[in-house]
Amino acid sequence: MTESEPGEAHTSPEIVQALYDPRTGGRALEVAEVAAAELSRPHRTNCFTIYRVRAGTGTFWADAACQPFAAPCLLFFVPYQAVRLAPDAELRVTAVRFHANFLCVETYHHEVGCNGVLFNDPYGVPVVALADAAEREVDDLIGRLRDELAGAELAHAEVLLSYLKILLVRATRLKRDQQGAAGGTASGRLPPPLPELRELVEAHYRRLHSPADYADLLGTTPKALGRLVKAHLGKTLTELIQERVLNHAKWELLHTLRPVKEVAREVGYDDELYFSRLFRKATGMAPTEFRTFETEVRGGRNLSMPSARPSIPPSPPAGQNANTPANDAPRPGA
Repeated sequence: MTESEPGEAHTSPEIVQALYDPRTGGRALEVAEVAAAELSRPHRTNCFTIYRVRAGTGTFWADAACQPFAAPCLLFFVPYQAVRLAPDAELRVTAVRFHANFLCVETYHHEVGCNGVLFNDPYGVPVVALADAAEREVDDLIGRLRDELAGAELAHAEVLLSYLKILLVRATRLKRDQQGAAGGTASGRLPPPLPELRELVEAHYRRLHSPADYADLLGTTPKALGRLVKAHLGKTLTELIQERVLNHAKWELLHTLRPVKEVAREVGYDDELYFSRLFRKATGMAPTEFRTFETEVRGGRNLSMPSARPSIPPSPPAGQNANTPANDAPRPGA
C-alpha cells in the first residue's frame, strides 16, 4: 500500500502506558486532576477518558489526529488511543476515566447514546464546547462523582453509574446541538465530498484500504482528497481508513472468539503479520495479547460469553474500599 499524503511521515515519541488492571488495585472509575506535564507526554490507557479542560488553550493529538482546543470544553478519548496535549497557555484539566468493566459505551450505547458521537467517531472531532449553564452542570456532575467516590453510602455503585450516564447523555446532547448549529448532522457540517467519503468508507473499509480507491470513487485525486481530510479531520486519509478498520477489529477481538487470522481477513488483510504490526502500532499490543489482557481484566470473560452479571452492581459490602466500586462487585457492561 503506497500513498503520498502530505504530513503522513512522522516518528512518534515513546508512549506512556497506564492500563487499568483490577488485579493490581486499579479502579474502574476515577476522577482526578491531571498535571500539565503528564498530559504533554503521549499516554495511553485502556479506559474511556473525558478531559474537562477548565483553563488553557492549545492542541491535542489523538493517535495521529491533531486538533485545537480551548477552555472551557470537554475532550473525549477511547481506550488504547495515544493522547497528548500541547498547551500554549496555563492548563488545568480534570480527568474522568472509566473502564468497560464499569460502563461499556459500545455495548450499552442505547442507554447513553454517546457511542459514535462522543466516542468512536473517526469522522468527527472529539470536542464539546461548554458555556454558562452547561459548564456549571458538567462541573456539578463531576463534583458529585468525586464526592461519591470518596464515600461508601447506600447504593454507592448505582449512584456513580447514574451520575456518569447523566454526564455522558448531557455531553451527547450538547455535541448534537453544536453539530446542528454548524449545519445538521456530523457529516452534514463537512464540505463535499467528505460526507460522501464517510459513506464510502463505511461501505468498503473491509476491502478498500488505499486512498486512491476512494479518490477514484469520488472522481478526484488522492492528493486533493487527502488535503481535505487533513484540513477538516486533522488526520490523513490512510489514518482515517485504518482507524475504522481497527475499531472493527477491536470489537471482534473483544466480543467473539474468532482467530486473529480470521479477524484480519474480515477487515481485508490476508497477511496476518502485517495486520498484527498495524494493530500493535495502534494499541501498544499484538491482537492476541490485547484479547488475553482485556479478557483477564474483565474477570476471565470474553464479552461474547454469557454473563449472569446484573447491569447495575450492588452496593459495596461493608469494609470494601469505596474507591473501588467496580473491581470486586459485578460490573455493568462487562
